[in-house]
Amino acid sequence: MPSVSDKLRDDARRGRASLSNRTNRFERLVREAFDDGWGLEEEIGPTRTEVRDEKIGKVITRNTSPDLSFDRSINPYRGCEHGCIYCFARPSHAYLGHSPGLDFETRLIARPGAAEALARELRAPSYRPDVIAIGTNTDAYQPIEKDRGIMRDILSVLDAHDHPVAIVTKGTLIERDIDILGPMAERGLVRVGISVTTLDPSVSRKMEPRVPAPARRLRSIERLSAAGIPVRVMISPVVPGLTDHEIEPILERAAGAGAVAASSIVLRLPREVADLFREWVEEAYPDRARRIMGRVRELHGGREYDPEFGTRMRGQGEWAQLFRQRFTIACRRHGLDRTLAPLRTDLFRVPPRPGDQLSLF
Repeated sequence: MPSVSDKLRDDARRGRASLSNRTNRFERLVREAFDDGWGLEEEIGPTRTEVRDEKIGKVITRNTSPDLSFDRSINPYRGCEHGCIYCFARPSHAYLGHSPGLDFETRLIARPGAAEALARELRAPSYRPDVIAIGTNTDAYQPIEKDRGIMRDILSVLDAHDHPVAIVTKGTLIERDIDILGPMAERGLVRVGISVTTLDPSVSRKMEPRVPAPARRLRSIERLSAAGIPVRVMISPVVPGLTDHEIEPILERAAGAGAVAASSIVLRLPREVADLFREWVEEAYPDRARRIMGRVRELHGGREYDPEFGTRMRGQGEWAQLFRQRFTIACRRHGLDRTLAPLRTDLFRVPPRPGDQLSLF
């Protein structure tokens, strides 16, 4: 039987995906709550979302990963209230001294100075424009964005500089910013990826508890597309044995909503995510848990996670090959196999600030 520290009480994780809040991998000491016979009345782990502000110097993060199509990104928030159990960004919360479990969903970091920092960085004489990716770690349109508006401020800066941006999200709050994104799309400066992991609302509610329902995300694709914003449907991650049978219907529904391209990434479980996902699937789908985890190991060369560039997002083996064939055929059938035109970088400019001397030319 699991101890109190192994599993959180139901009332401590209502509306959350994580079943535990284990101490992060960098801590020397491990905290463990236990029932001493007097009854455990104290709630284990936070249940309400806590938000702390972070002062930042630089906001653009650089990467050299051969698996990624971009070399720079921005994260308006650390941690994500969407609470997707499979989120590969969970281990990053350990660097903040928090647990990648429940802490990742409930102890969030907001970066309110992000827009100002971005403007400074874009103004630097050494800066050379290229596509900035947003939402590639944690979702910029998670629920707290409604009150904080940090993402909208960032978009305003990018818009003013005619700077290209690629956005990935599950949040329907992106519709609020169509007034900025639409005109940017007309200038070839923006594309959006909407993640749809399943069409089954019950699976979605268990796996990604605070993400808008699948049908609502499809509606976002429709509204963004109607505004002239190119949208890619992203089936990420594909969970073998749980959601892989939905590839064709997801692509069909997304194409019908106006998506113009598609992509997919198989489930990957780096560091603490493997334990978190395993205990989740054993409780949520006990009849399928062994099959799902077996397929995950098959995808990653016998391990629960393969960190190697080139294979970590695609998987390997017969199942991965058959899946890619299915995906390719379905994309072709629904007109989603196109390559989108590159976003423009030649329009980039640094707008004058109040008090700047105007050019004579």
